[in-house]
Amino acid sequence: MSLNFNRHFFIPDTQCKPGLTYDHLTAAGNYIVDKKPEVIIHAGDHWDMHSLSIYDKGTKKAEGARYQDDIEAGLEGMEALLKPIIAYNNKRKKYKEKQYKPRMVFTIGNHEERIMRHVNANPELFGKCSYDDFELDRFGWEVHDFLSPVYIDGIAYAHYFYNPNTGRPYAGTVHTKINNLGYSFTMGHVQGKDIGTKYLTNGRVIRGAVAGSFYEHDEGYKGYQGNNHWRGCLYKTEVKDGDYCLVELSLDYLKRDWL
Repeated sequence: MSLNFNRHFFIPDTQCKPGLTYDHLTAAGNYIVDKKPEVIIHAGDHWDMHSLSIYDKGTKKAEGARYQDDIEAGLEGMEALLKPIIAYNNKRKKYKEKQYKPRMVFTIGNHEERIMRHVNANPELFGKCSYDDFELDRFGWEVHDFLSPVYIDGIAYAHYFYNPNTGRPYAGTVHTKINNLGYSFTMGHVQGKDIGTKYLTNGRVIRGAVAGSFYEHDEGYKGYQGNNHWRGCLYKTEVKDGDYCLVELSLDYLKRDWL
């Protein structure tokens, strides 16, 4: 007897940049095709958009950075991620078999949002630079604006969650965030992995998950001691009313067993 539970595949920040390779994204795509979750959620920050970084403006790090190169790097990474799904569906279409069509949700991250901040600071660019450059519609993503949560099977997804009184991201551990929010959530933004569960006396379960790194490169601003963190994806089965069973998929595991 089917219990009609959904399965969610969560992809943390992928931070695509010019000059990188994306085998790990194809490995994740292969895993998705094998498991066929009903919902795929991308945390955002797929496009790094280094060319629009206000932190590096006027420094040596900004030399040679080009907007179009940033856009094309993200498109290359997205094609690598979705290549296994497209290949699977093309084969099924050839034999007139049912295709795999999951719900695909993309939550805009602060790196993608750099475009809107840049346009706001330079109004002459209005209509020339926008989220349309990501071509997310073409890839089949349902797009949710920066910090606009989307609720799926009792779980709130957003790039991150913030204190409404300050506008700043909630700090502290995942358990602190659970207490602040009071509902199940999953977010990216913060490198590494922090998982927490709170059991209430009424039988309700609140699940919190923070996972913000699914990329192979090191970030220079993290320094020598800051890049030793978990990288991977999260696969949730039996998702209902904010609760689920969790499978943690490290980047190394995906590359080793799913390429």
